[in-house]
Amino acid sequence: MVTFLPFSGYRPSLKDGEDIIDRVSPPYDVIDEERLKELQSKEHNITNLTLRPENGRYTNSRKQLDSWIADGSLMKDEESFYLYKQKFRSKGKTLVRTGIVGILKTETYENGNVIPHEETYPGVKQDRLNLLRDLEAHLESIFGIFEGFNKELDSSIKKAAKKLYSFTDGAGVEHSYYKISDKAVNDAITKELKKQKMLIADGHHRYETALNYSIENPNSRKKGYVLATLVSSKDPGLVIWPTHRLLSLTSITEDKAVEGIEDTMRIKEAASADEMRKDLPEWQMGLIFRSGKCYLASHESAGDLLWLLDTYVAQELIIKRVYGYDNGNVKVSYDAELDSVIKKMETGKYDAAVVLNEPGLRTIWALSSIGKRMPKKTTYFYPKIWSGFVIYKM
Repeated sequence: MVTFLPFSGYRPSLKDGEDIIDRVSPPYDVIDEERLKELQSKEHNITNLTLRPENGRYTNSRKQLDSWIADGSLMKDEESFYLYKQKFRSKGKTLVRTGIVGILKTETYENGNVIPHEETYPGVKQDRLNLLRDLEAHLESIFGIFEGFNKELDSSIKKAAKKLYSFTDGAGVEHSYYKISDKAVNDAITKELKKQKMLIADGHHRYETALNYSIENPNSRKKGYVLATLVSSKDPGLVIWPTHRLLSLTSITEDKAVEGIEDTMRIKEAASADEMRKDLPEWQMGLIFRSGKCYLASHESAGDLLWLLDTYVAQELIIKRVYGYDNGNVKVSYDAELDSVIKKMETGKYDAAVVLNEPGLRTIWALSSIGKRMPKKTTYFYPKIWSGFVIYKM
């Protein structure tokens, strides 16, 4: 069971000439320097809190937040859940993904109610923990998956939802945000989720930071919760993209790499990147080298179920074993779009690319349920959950 509650959120109060797109942003960890400069040119954009310059990030963010509340740039709602819809296109289809936004009680993974699926790294968590200590507020939501509501409750949620904001981002994703203040509906949401578990889809670092913060503050009930957006596993818009690997700064020649991969995997040369893409579903992964040569590869898995996961096979048998990642012999970059990967390889900037298939939610859930942590960036849930629509102030 998970504890998921409505809350009195602080959200943008738009002034003359302002649009909601001026206030919101993608998650802090996917924003490059050029985009950040553009976002922070807007006075009340959420990135002015989430990504302040380092010399003021842990000391002035709270003052900035309080000033926005004091001058009316943020308004406080009554106790509510929120509904977040994202309309987008994927593989030629128009889809809508719907999430319920509330506050989730943090608890250790050992309890078995909140289930992780990816590895995390200490440095990232320390930065966010320092910010959380200063702010005493959650600015960005984690993204979780739960089993789903019954049809009657789904219908009640739709009827109770009152639209607040809507805009379309530069990638063509339409974001719509609603408020749900009906107490009976909200009580039913909390009750239903008491019977269910939640898989962390995105935001492992943020969840673990929130858990550590709650442990630091055992006497504060409010500090035991994290802002969360939960999506049903049955949602037709729940799309998972693979995250491909781009390898650079390696001293391994292409011939040596192919030879090393052949030692543990079955491989076949493809005539082109297009042919590799076409045949990829029949194989575990594809390979593109700087020369333009392309291959398909599979590992005959046995034993540990992790060997069924292409990201794990790529990590262990190619990136670590062949390219020597653990010895610092290769740099790994990530890209979720195959067309983009192919174009990047054509520039000659990278030595090799490992192209992966879409991970299945059923596989991820099964592995996670038995305590298996997957390599980072095993999944890319598209589109990303944007920040700035609502803040949980503790």
